[in-house]
Amino acid sequence: MPYWYRRVFLLAIPLILSNLTQPLLSTVDTILSGHLPGPAALGGVAVGGIFFNSIFWTFGFLRMATTGLIAQSHGAGDEDRLLHHFGRAFLTALAIGALILLFQSPLISVSLNLLGASPDVRQNAQIYCAIRIWSAPASLANYTILGYLLGRQRARTALLLQAAINLVNVAVALLLVVGWHWGIAGIATATLTAEWTGCLLGLGIMFASGVHPKHHRWSEIMHGPSLRHLFALNRDILLRTLSLVAAYVWFTRTGARSGDAILAANAVLLNFHMIAAYALDGFANATEALVGEAIGAGRRADYRAILKASSSSAFVVAVLISLAYLVFGKQIIAVYTNQEPVRVLAAQFLPWAIILPIIAVWSFLLDGVFIGATRAPELRDSMLISFAGFLVLAMVLSSRFGNHGLWCAMLAFMALRAITLGLRLPRIERKAFAAEEAPARV
Repeated sequence: MPYWYRRVFLLAIPLILSNLTQPLLSTVDTILSGHLPGPAALGGVAVGGIFFNSIFWTFGFLRMATTGLIAQSHGAGDEDRLLHHFGRAFLTALAIGALILLFQSPLISVSLNLLGASPDVRQNAQIYCAIRIWSAPASLANYTILGYLLGRQRARTALLLQAAINLVNVAVALLLVVGWHWGIAGIATATLTAEWTGCLLGLGIMFASGVHPKHHRWSEIMHGPSLRHLFALNRDILLRTLSLVAAYVWFTRTGARSGDAILAANAVLLNFHMIAAYALDGFANATEALVGEAIGAGRRADYRAILKASSSSAFVVAVLISLAYLVFGKQIIAVYTNQEPVRVLAAQFLPWAIILPIIAVWSFLLDGVFIGATRAPELRDSMLISFAGFLVLAMVLSSRFGNHGLWCAMLAFMALRAITLGLRLPRIERKAFAAEEAPARV
């Protein structure tokens, strides 16, 4: 196997496994709520899950910016700058988490109103959100820890950390929901416990590897130009992420208007999409780290080889995921819920979930390239254009074709993301590499 294909796979495989553990937090929640009486429980957890995905994805720049900056510092061999990048990101995460807790009541209330669920669904979502919101500082801190590990290409450590989080989640959820019959409150408490356990374990891993507060100089962490660069990078990724979150919120709100059963069916199929997304993000994450390293080291030939190896490898995996959904889709739906009306509706819209991985893979992969290159303005502009297109298509197609039209708009959204980033890809190479380059790896 050529060098870069081997590097991509050796890094991507544990990252794929690591990423696949992340949606297990929502997957376990969905499965347990899907077996509680009535569709309102599943709908409540689905709406609560969208709320937290929206909140946490909004601050996804904590992971993405950290990965790109640390990967470039790693490629350049600058350990001091690498540590200070992490210190700035970690303190930012804690500050944002504290603000979320401070304003939790209006945040939850306004968000649930915007999602437009029925009273029964809203009541369950309120219970779920009021408990899980206390995981916010830990969840955001975990983003920076994961960003550090990815930037340093410590994929196996990231896998072990994510696996530990999900093992705790499953164990506590089974105890509280199945054993103690806590219902929605038990589901939320399990996720809260898992996030804080992961944060403490991650910090322990960081300290053991030599990342310790005594190694950080506060004058460097608070360095004005570095902070301005970080905030500018975070601002652009934040605007990009807000547009992405808004698209999923609009999708959920539109489905909710069609009734609890449609909302629940879409929640099940969104889990299909999220599982595929997290798996394919393994290649995107590998691309982030490798592209950042190549740019930091000034190796143009390596950069080109990484693009070729990661794109062909990711496409093959996307095709395999789509085939798995085609063959086993109905059986997977049955695992998520025992509500027959929800199963029937989810099977009706399953073809959209089958097609999505093959289209979405390119947007995920290109995200990785631009994050590794820390080219946040292009990410921002691409997402804003794609979101505008999605809104127009969602309103037009859903009014004419119902839920099929809504899923068609989601498919078009993923295609628009790939197209708009692909058109900007040549700028990365022109701007990232100077005339004099380091020797390429062979």
